[in-house]
Parts: sequence; C-alpha cells; structure tokens
Amino acid sequence: MKKIPEDIQELDKKIKMLRRREKKKQTAVSSNEYSYAAHTGFRIATELVSGVIVGAAVGWFLDQMLNSSPLLLIVFIMFGGAAGFLNVYRLVKEKEKSEE
Repeated sequence: MKKIPEDIQELDKKIKMLRRREKKKQTAVSSNEYSYAAHTGFRIATELVSGVIVGAAVGWFLDQMLNSSPLLLIVFIMFGGAAGFLNVYRLVKEKEKSEE
C-alpha cells in the first residue's frame, strides 16, 4: 500500500473543512422553507422552459437550412421537453441524495 504524501493529506483536510463550512452556510441561508421551495420551483421551471426553448431554436434553425418546415421544429421541441424532464429528474435525485 502506498503512503499518501503529507501535503495531499493536508489538502484533503482543508477540502473537508471548507465543505463543512459551505454546508453550514447553505443551511443558514436556506433556513426559510418558503424561500427554499421558491428557489427549487424556479430552478425546475427554468430547466423545463430552457430545454423547450433550446429544442425549438435548434429545430427552427435546421428547418431553415433544410427547408423541412415545421417537421424538425416539432421534433426538436419534443426532444427539448424530454431533456427538460430529464434535467428535473436529475435535480430531484440529487436533492434526495443530499438529504440522506
């Protein structure tokens, strides 16, 4: 088994200390449950809307280039919506994991 150098051990201790500080600050800031819920709601809405907007933009651009209006626009709006839902799912799983 290799011995871990002291400077790496010190760095690891500093990282752990900073993570504890950051976690304390995050809990202090988000102590109000309504502000936490509002923050999470806005984040979810942003994820969903941005996925659809990016999908629509890509679909419109490809439709303009390939003269296939509105086929690719519709397809990419659906892909954008699916991507938005996938991002929300990942967000929820991340929140569940951090609460454990």
